[in-house]
Amino acid sequence: MTYANATERQALISGLRELAGFLESNPDVPAPACIDFLVFPPCASDGERRREVDVIASLIGAGTETSSSYRHYTTSRRFGPVEYRAVAIPADENKEQ
Repeated sequence: MTYANATERQALISGLRELAGFLESNPDVPAPACIDFLVFPPCASDGERRREVDVIASLIGAGTETSSSYRHYTTSRRFGPVEYRAVAIPADENKEQ
């Protein structure tokens, strides 16, 4: 997986604004109570993915944590009920321990 290029990023931002406007203009259309906006670092070693999450944490002004159950390394920032979260999943997650 890779990050959006400049054109794709602008299309994503435009689409999010369009969705917000649509939901605001159509109050009868159901909407979720919250949204998780997930970003996964590009394929690389576990260490490289963790370092990328560290960079993202710095950019969004947040800390990092490792989930106890799956060892996902994450950072996040909330915008009301919307959460931007970067997640590094260890390569051996599905192996028996």
